[in-house]
Amino acid sequence: MGKLVDVRVVRPPGWNQPEDWPLDDGIALVPETTEPDAGEISLIHVGNNPHHIWLLGRLADPSPVVVLHDLVLHHLMVEAWASEGADGKIEEKLFRAHGEAGAALARARRFGLAGGREAFLYPARSLFIENAKGVIVHSHWALDTLRCEVPDLPSARVGLPAVDPGNVDRSQERALLGCAEDETILMHLGFLTPEKGLSEILTGLAAALRAGVRARLLLVGEGRNVQEVLDAAAAVGLDGHVTATGWLPHNQFLRAPAAADIGVVLRTPSAGETSAAAVRFFACGTPVAVGGVRQFLEWPEPAAPRLTPGPSASADLARLIANAALGDGWDERRRAARATYESNHRPSDTARDMVEFLQTLPH
Repeated sequence: MGKLVDVRVVRPPGWNQPEDWPLDDGIALVPETTEPDAGEISLIHVGNNPHHIWLLGRLADPSPVVVLHDLVLHHLMVEAWASEGADGKIEEKLFRAHGEAGAALARARRFGLAGGREAFLYPARSLFIENAKGVIVHSHWALDTLRCEVPDLPSARVGLPAVDPGNVDRSQERALLGCAEDETILMHLGFLTPEKGLSEILTGLAAALRAGVRARLLLVGEGRNVQEVLDAAAAVGLDGHVTATGWLPHNQFLRAPAAADIGVVLRTPSAGETSAAAVRFFACGTPVAVGGVRQFLEWPEPAAPRLTPGPSASADLARLIANAALGDGWDERRRAARATYESNHRPSDTARDMVEFLQTLPH
């Protein structure tokens, strides 16, 4: 993007730029206290986790354009304002976002009447875009949703970019990660939690093993809760069939998805995110098993085979692992995965699309 327009990146608090992660030419890194210049657009990335709290003050900048990585922002709202210890603050926020029904939810929580799904029914996204001059999302479903809710707010869909790992030697990456050639590798990037399909993934793997497939789940980038995942695997008889790499150097992390036969990206319920993990698999030419909901259905099936939401996801995954072991249609799936990356997620293309949208906004 720095080759198309002048870009300044605001440094997150406490963040130091890794040596193997240089910024592109034309991009300046500035302190978090830096104010926008006159006429400068503040491009603010907002996701549904507390890592984005430090950016929320910038939503009041003169010309903010918000990039919504999730359509559910309820958890961010709670992390941002409940930490102040004021129940009334959350009630006021939910009332602004969802009227009396939202306020009633906040009051019910005070008495311990809460479940796991309310956040997805009361996404609170309007709180984060009420001052925006424009909004960017990463899926057609998210764009349609926003245009129905706020039709007068300029909005655009731009693919979620990921660095191109280039030509990757799959055999070499498998050797680096200790994968045998006759072993079918199911890979998950990042933290594997119950919300990301832990039960379904482990159950599907166990079913594939019982069917005689030599398979293993490899967790890449898992930096916490590893023992909990391994304990859960042992509880269903998967000792030795689930392993973790820990964090990898940046350049190796970009190529690691090539070692997998199948990536897996599940989240129940979905926050409307477009998975960066899935895009990294596509970039390496690796098909990704996804939950068959909303935004994930926009990817072509050969690149992103669907798992039926609910209990049958495990059976779908087991069949997919067995097919991968046989190699049925897998060359086609690999080509489709790479083509999906090339058509939607190259940084140069997404930067161009983003700049073209920003140029349509009133100054």
